Amino acid sequence: MLDVEVIADPAAAVSALDPIRTRLLAELTEPASAAALASRMGMARQKVNYHLRALEDHHLVTGAGERQWGGLTERLLVATAASYVVSPGALGPVATDPARSGDRLSASYLIALSARAVREVGELWRMARTTNKRLATLSIDTSIRFRSPADRAAFTKELSDAVTSLAARYHDESDAGSRSYRLVVAAYPKPKEDA
Repeated sequence: MLDVEVIADPAAAVSALDPIRTRLLAELTEPASAAALASRMGMARQKVNYHLRALEDHHLVTGAGERQWGGLTERLLVATAASYVVSPGALGPVATDPARSGDRLSASYLIALSARAVREVGELWRMARTTNKRLATLSIDTSIRFRSPADRAAFTKELSDAVTSLAARYHDESDAGSRSYRLVVAAYPKPKEDA
């Protein structure tokens, strides 16, 4: 089971977003049969089977073996991932695109950048898994509290200068076989923690 799967297919996204199917995916972090799920969820087994077939058709659940119970053989299913993210690519031409934003300091531009990262990394990770390779990534996540807006502006300038200097030092166009990497640095007010 993957930690997270990026859903790029629009039909799979629709299937996963159905409230009953979302509940089934949450229940299927461990293998279970349709009968066990029906009992847990207080639903008819036939209805659970219907939804499980739809999830299986979109590769969101997979077979996890069989078990004997009361003289019957039950098929066990498990979710293909512990959690899911819907790729903005599933929205086709209405998906957000940073190229359509004129204000690089706006929240809409940051959302478009984040959405592009989900779409691109999701596609790259899916291709890496099909070839049984690792995908080299780098993530930095931290929190910073500024004393004043002036400090925030000074930090922004210093960070921009440092990133520009590092990129200029390590960027090399001479090797046509080398791989380009996208670097996105984002900052936004940290949401208040839930109580």
